Amino acid sequence: MKKVSLAVLLSLGAVASGAYAQSDQGVTMSTDPSKIADIESRAQNLQSQQDNMQNMHTQAPAQKSTHHKKSHSKPMSGSSQ
Repeated sequence: MKKVSLAVLLSLGAVASGAYAQSDQGVTMSTDPSKIADIESRAQNLQSQQDNMQNMHTQAPAQKSTHHKKSHSKPMSGSSQ
């Protein structure tokens, strides 16, 4: 029982410290047009990169070759008796 209580306590401590570390940034609002334009351009760049990666993944199987390699098997050299 003590081990379970200790594990729960440590887990709660980790979650609380993570929440505390994130609380100081939060969501900010800006009315500066240059900041807004910069953020929008970054978002568009990220979106286009994600679209390109998704298109590459969907096209990759179509580009695979259907040719099979021939297996070159050498005749086994047996002892001549």
